[in-house]
Amino acid sequence: MTRVRLDLFLSLDGRTAEPGTTPDNPMGDDWGRLTAAYAATRTFRERVFGDTSGAGTTGLDEAYAAAFPEGVGAEIMGAAMFGLHAYPDDPSWKGWWGDRPPFGTPVYVLTGTAPRPSIPMDGGTTFHFRSGALRDVLAEATEAAAGRDVRVGGGVGVARAFLREGLVDQLHLMVAPVVLGRGPRLWDDLPALDRTHDVRSEVAESGTLHVTFTRKEATA
Repeated sequence: MTRVRLDLFLSLDGRTAEPGTTPDNPMGDDWGRLTAAYAATRTFRERVFGDTSGAGTTGLDEAYAAAFPEGVGAEIMGAAMFGLHAYPDDPSWKGWWGDRPPFGTPVYVLTGTAPRPSIPMDGGTTFHFRSGALRDVLAEATEAAAGRDVRVGGGVGVARAFLREGLVDQLHLMVAPVVLGRGPRLWDDLPALDRTHDVRSEVAESGTLHVTFTRKEATA
C-alpha cells in the first residue's frame, strides 16, 4: 500500500531555511546549519557526492539517512526546491541537482509555470512539471510509484499544503539543535498531528532530534 511520506529539516524554534536565489546558495543561508548532521552521514556522502570510501558518520543519523530512499517510487517537490525561482524563464535549466540527481524516480515539480517539457536525467530521475490540484498530482505520483511510497520532498510551502489536507501518512523531522529566529514556520495554523498520528522521538549522537509521526491505524 502506497504511503505519503514527508521528511523535513527543522530548527528548535520550528523554522526552516529560506530558499536562496543563486546557484551558489540555492537553499538559503541557514540550510547548512539545519542539515549538518545529515550531510555528515555515510549515506549522504555516497548518494550525493559519490564518495564510496565509507567515510561519514554511522550512528543514528546514518540509520535515518539510509532509510530515506527505501521504498520510494515517486517524489513531489515545489518549484523552489527544483530551482525554478532562480531560472524561471530558462528552458535549458535542469535544476541544481546535477546531471545525476539522487532520486532515481519520477519527480513531480509543482509550479505555476507548467506545462513544461519533462526532463529525463541520468540514474532514473525524470522531472515532470505540474500545476494542477494537489490531490490530482498526488494521484499521478501514486500511480507512477506502482505500490511503493510517494515522498514529499518540500519545501515548507508544499509540506504545509500536504499536512493541511491531511495527506501525510508519515512525517519525519530532523530537528537540528539550533535556533534560527528567522525563516518560514512549519506548524502555524496546522492541525494537531499528534491526535491523528503516533509520535516517536530519538536523539542522535549529533544532538539532532528525530521525531516521527505515523498515522494511527483505523479501528473498527
